[in-house]
Amino acid sequence: MQKRPNFFHHIHPPKISAREARFTYTFGLGGLTLYFLLILGLTGALELLYYVPSEAEANLSLQLINLFIPYGGLIRSIHFWAAQGMVITCILHLLRIVFTGAYKPPRNFNWLIGIGLLILTLFFDFTGYGLRWDSEIAWALVVGTNLAKSIPLIGPGLYDLVVGSVAIGPPTIVRFYGWHIYGLPIFAVILVSWHIFRVRRDGGISRSKEKAESPRRISRADLIRREVLVAMIMTILLLIIATLFPPSLGAKANFENLPEDATAPWFFLWIQQLLRIGSPFLMGVLIPLIFILVLALLPYVFDKSPKGVAIWFNREGRKVQWIVIIIAACILALTIKGALL
Repeated sequence: MQKRPNFFHHIHPPKISAREARFTYTFGLGGLTLYFLLILGLTGALELLYYVPSEAEANLSLQLINLFIPYGGLIRSIHFWAAQGMVITCILHLLRIVFTGAYKPPRNFNWLIGIGLLILTLFFDFTGYGLRWDSEIAWALVVGTNLAKSIPLIGPGLYDLVVGSVAIGPPTIVRFYGWHIYGLPIFAVILVSWHIFRVRRDGGISRSKEKAESPRRISRADLIRREVLVAMIMTILLLIIATLFPPSLGAKANFENLPEDATAPWFFLWIQQLLRIGSPFLMGVLIPLIFILVLALLPYVFDKSPKGVAIWFNREGRKVQWIVIIIAACILALTIKGALL
């Protein structure tokens, strides 16, 4: 009797072209991003058993998890590194989509959902940093929340929505906790489900219509086995990194006596460098928004050709590729400069 496919099988089409199913085509980046999200959900749920979202006890409760809860430090370290891994794989997945033309019709709308997921991932990571409530994240909270205030017309209301008061204080950590645990996950569930649905509806892994397709196919069961193998390898790697490089945790944040050096999370170092150049709204809000808008318009303005799908560095997408390379190079250069200062 033939075994009926389960939920994970139904995510993929029944048969997948062997060419596009090669690891060197996708590098498993989309699956790894989803894997990190699942790890974050599991480890985050365990941390919630001991974490106290209050100005007085937030940092202390994390110290308690690190020092006194069995395997608490390891769980927190896995959660931290899974979050960084998710940011990295999400960015690399976006770059892979660009350089293989997988943003072209009919996947152009799913490209927009993917950009939304990248933004959501960054906010997830930032609010998670904020919940540490330590001296290492104090400047980032002050600068990040004040950027919201700098937006014309809606700035003060947005600041109050994020901070919960006229200045960072006890209500702020409750707001960050609410967004991190309840608000952002709602959007994440909607967008992740929609993204997977669109991938499946658009035919699964993007396939080339120009290159001669090999008659060889693999079943979705074979693809699932490959994905499980990659997940197992990543689990081992994640455990090694989490054990050898536990995340730091500074003393409780004091927003009346900030550290001398302003620091930002690594994924926002480029914005920190921009803020050294000009006004907060222009450098910290408007330029990032322009980058996002340009990325969103790639399949609608800069490359509307359906040709070149699933071909690395396809000719039709050269303009888009150069736009993304320039944006990525600017962000990377600013990030490296910020890390070295």
